[in-house]
Amino acid sequence: MRITKFGHACVRLEHAGTTIVLDPGMFTDREALDGADAVLITHEHPDHYLPDHLLAVDVPVFTIDAVARRIREDAPVVAERTTVVAPGEELDLGLPVRVVGELHAVIHPELPRFHNSGYVLTAGDARVYHPGDALTAPGEDVDVLLLPVSGPWLKVSETIDFAREVGARRNLAIHDRVHSEAGLGIVDGHLGRFLAPQGLEYVRIADGEDL
Repeated sequence: MRITKFGHACVRLEHAGTTIVLDPGMFTDREALDGADAVLITHEHPDHYLPDHLLAVDVPVFTIDAVARRIREDAPVVAERTTVVAPGEELDLGLPVRVVGELHAVIHPELPRFHNSGYVLTAGDARVYHPGDALTAPGEDVDVLLLPVSGPWLKVSETIDFAREVGARRNLAIHDRVHSEAGLGIVDGHLGRFLAPQGLEYVRIADGEDL
């Protein structure tokens, strides 16, 4: 299995001849989708969903109904190759995929909750979980958690508690374009300090690097 981190929340997973790209948004170079067999989108926010990326490649898209509605408005031609998925559904995209959860984390109590579904992908004997912008546990053991580490809806104590709850052996930082490099250094320090005693590895890598 090969996991490549791209801009912000976008991750590319390759295994046994299948390539799946998750959440290519406004911080992601379009090249992240080259050779993809499928694209998964967790929710409609522009740092996770950019219609121009989907228009640039002829790739099946799998996402929740809220995003599919946006695609029908923003890029009708992409809607023809978009499949709506729902929490609890299991997909065969060359790799087994299970859809997890249905709500974005709370941004502010006075704002409506957005719909968001994460994905557990199974590559051989390894499971990888991308939660999108949610702190919803996957409901099963996973080997790699793609861990959100910054955002206007997130504080570091929530990140630590979420990583502990999921309990993945390896935690790869995503959702990291909100803080400066200095600010992310502080976050890295906290996560390393709290996760290492439980035997949980935490790493943040540069765009284009592999886990």
